Amino acid sequence: MSAMLQLPLVVTAQVDLVLVLVSLLALWTRLSRLSYPNAVVFDEVYYGQFVSLYMKRVFFIDDSGPPLGHMILALGAYLGGFDGNFVWNRIGAEYPSSVSVWSLRVLPALCGALCVPLVYLLTLELRFSHLSALGAAVLLLLENSLIVQSRFMLLESVLIFLVLLAFFSYLRFHNAPTSSWFRYVWLLLSGVSCAAAIGVKYMGLFSYLLLLGVAFLHTWNLVGDQSVSHLNVCVQCVCRVVCLLVVPVLLYVFWFYLHLSLLNRSGPHDQLMSSAFQASLQGGLSRITQGQPLEVAYGSQVTLRSSASQLIPCWLHSHKANYPVRYENGRGSSHQQQVTCYPFKDVNNWWIIKHPGRQELVVDTPPRPVRHGDVIQLVHGMTSRFLNSHDVAAPMSPHAQEVSGYVDFNVSMPAQNLWKVDISNREAESEVWKTILSEVRLVHVNTSAVLKLSGVSLPEWGFRQLEVVAEKLFKAHGSSLGWNVEEHRYGTSQEPKEREAELHSPTHIDVDRKISFWAKFLELQWKMLAVKQEESEHKYSSAPLEWITMETNIAYWLHATTNAQIHLIGNPVSWGVANLSLLAYQLLAAVYMLRRRRGFKDLPDAVWDQFVCLGCVCVGGWVVNFVPFLLMEKTLFLYHYLPALCYLYLLSPALLEHTHTHLLSSVTHRCALCVCVSAVLLSVFVSYRTFCPLTYGSPELSANQLRGLRWRDTWDILYRRR
Repeated sequence: MSAMLQLPLVVTAQVDLVLVLVSLLALWTRLSRLSYPNAVVFDEVYYGQFVSLYMKRVFFIDDSGPPLGHMILALGAYLGGFDGNFVWNRIGAEYPSSVSVWSLRVLPALCGALCVPLVYLLTLELRFSHLSALGAAVLLLLENSLIVQSRFMLLESVLIFLVLLAFFSYLRFHNAPTSSWFRYVWLLLSGVSCAAAIGVKYMGLFSYLLLLGVAFLHTWNLVGDQSVSHLNVCVQCVCRVVCLLVVPVLLYVFWFYLHLSLLNRSGPHDQLMSSAFQASLQGGLSRITQGQPLEVAYGSQVTLRSSASQLIPCWLHSHKANYPVRYENGRGSSHQQQVTCYPFKDVNNWWIIKHPGRQELVVDTPPRPVRHGDVIQLVHGMTSRFLNSHDVAAPMSPHAQEVSGYVDFNVSMPAQNLWKVDISNREAESEVWKTILSEVRLVHVNTSAVLKLSGVSLPEWGFRQLEVVAEKLFKAHGSSLGWNVEEHRYGTSQEPKEREAELHSPTHIDVDRKISFWAKFLELQWKMLAVKQEESEHKYSSAPLEWITMETNIAYWLHATTNAQIHLIGNPVSWGVANLSLLAYQLLAAVYMLRRRRGFKDLPDAVWDQFVCLGCVCVGGWVVNFVPFLLMEKTLFLYHYLPALCYLYLLSPALLEHTHTHLLSSVTHRCALCVCVSAVLLSVFVSYRTFCPLTYGSPELSANQLRGLRWRDTWDILYRRR
C-alpha cells in the first residue's frame, strides 16, 4: 500500500493566462456598477412585464419568441427576491428599493461576459493561433454596443452566448481524437445549446440550421472515409442525429412544458386561447366552468364560442333588435331578430338546446345527451327566438345566407330552424357533444349551409358586433366554422321569467375535465405563429442595410435632470474593421476559387480546408443572422444586428493571420501589417474609451462634449443646454 501511494501528491495544470485575463476584463466591463441606472432602461419595460407575470404565475403569450429567455430573466428576478409587484409602464421609471436591480440584470451580463472567452476558444478550435484568438476577444471586449446590450435585462447577450457555445462545442467535438468517447459530451452540449438558443429567440434557428449544415458536410466526409469501419460510421451517424436533432426537439418541447407548468393562473392573454385551454388555468374561465356538466343534453343552457382564429374571441349572440327592412345599398332583409357574435360575456349569449319533437326547455331526469348527427333547435334564452336561416342574403356578406332569430310576420316566410350537430373532432360516430372539448359545426337542415362567423363588423344598426352567416360547406373557410360550448348548465325552468333568473345563477355538477399538455403545446405554437401584435413605427427603428454602416443609434436611457445618458452605439472603428473583413474574405475567396478552377493551387489542402471552414462559420453566420431581416415586415432595431456582428469579429483576426502567413512573403510587408494592426487595435481602444460615457451613463458630459460624440449626422444624441 505504501509503495502505491507516493507522497507528496502533485497536481500539474496548464492555465492559459491570456484566457483568464480576457475573462476577468469581460466580467469587469459587463458587471461593474450593474445597478446603474436604477431605472427602467428601454426594452426592460417590455421584458419586465413577462418577468412579473412569471413571479405571479400568470399565463401570457409573447408572439415574438419562445419562453426560455423570459424564464432565464425570471430566474434572476426570483433569486433576487422579486415578487412581481412593480408596474412596467414607462422607460425611466425608478425602481423601488425593494427591487434588486442587480439580480434582474446579472444573468444577461454574465452571458455577455462569457461571450469574450468563448470567442477566444472558438478561434482556437478553428485552428488559428492564440494571437488571433486574443484579437477576436479584444474586439468583442471593447465593443460598446455589446456591453450596453449585456448590462440590462435584455436577451441578445443570452442568444449570442448560446450560439457561440453551440459552435465551440461542435468544433471541439469535431477536432477531438476519434478514439475519445468524451468527445460526445461536447456534441451533446452543442445540441443542448442549439435548443436553448432557439428557446430564447427564434433567430437562433438560423444559426442552428447553419451548424446542421456544417455537421452534415463533416458527416458526409465521414461516410466516404474508407478507413473507418461500417459499424463505426453507423454509430457516429446515430450519435449525431440524436445529439443534434432529437435532443434539440425534445428540449424545445421541454421549455414549453416548464412554461405551461409555471404559468397555471388565468391572466390577460387567456381570451386568445380556446375554452378548453382557459378552463385548465386557475381563476378566470375555470372559476365559471368548474364543475359544470360535461355532456350537452336536450334542455341544456349553453354559450357558444366561435373557434375562428381571431385576436378577440366572440360568442353567438342575439338581442331585441331586428335587421333593417332595407340596407344602405338598397337590398332588403327579412327584418327578423339580429343574430351576431359578441366579444364580451353577456346574458344574451345564452342559448337553449331544444328537441324538435318536444316543447320542454328543461333537462330530463336522467339527462338525454345530444350526439353527433342529431337534429336540434337552438332557442335564445332571453328572447325565446329560434335560431333560423333562410335564402335571404346576409347583410355584409351577400354571397352567404342571413342568420336570424325567427319572427313570424305572416309573410309566407316559414321557420327554417333545424340544425344538425356535426362534431368535427369526434372519435366515434355516436359521440356525445361535450362541454368545451367538442368542436361542433351546426349544419342548417333545409339548405345544408353551415353556421359561421364571417368576421365582418356590422354597421351602427348592428351595434358594431360581428356578423354571423350560414354558408355552403364547399365555400366556407374551415377555421371559422367551428363552435364549442364554453359555459353550460342544465336548465330546470320552463317559464320565461324563471328561466331569465336561472340564466344569472348557474348550477354546478362536479366533473373533472382536463386538457393534455400536447393539446396545450400545439395550440400555443399555433397562436404564437398566427397571433401577431400590430406593428407600429418607432422613433429608433431602422432598416437592416442601415446597420452595416451604423447609420442609427438607440437612446436607451436619459437622466431626468442631467445630461447622463446611455445609447446603443457600436465601436465605430471595430464596426469598420468588421465590414472590411467581410468584404476582403469574399474577394479573396472569389480569387482563390477562380484560380483553383484554372488549376492553380495557391494553398495546401489543409490550409484551404481551414479557410473554407472559417468562411462557413463566420461569413455563413453573418449571412444567416442578417439576410432574414431583409425579408421581415416588422419593426427592427440596431440590436438585431449584434449576433451577425459577432461572427465578423471572429473573422477579422483569423483573416489577418491568413494574410500574414500565406499571402505576405516579404518580412517588410509582414512588419508593415503588424504595425497597421497595432494602430487599429489602439484606435479600437481609444474609440471604446471615447464612447464609454454613453455606454455606462457616466461620467456626465456637457452639451459640447455630447455634440462632439455625434460622429454621424443621423445619430440622435440628446443633451440639455445650460
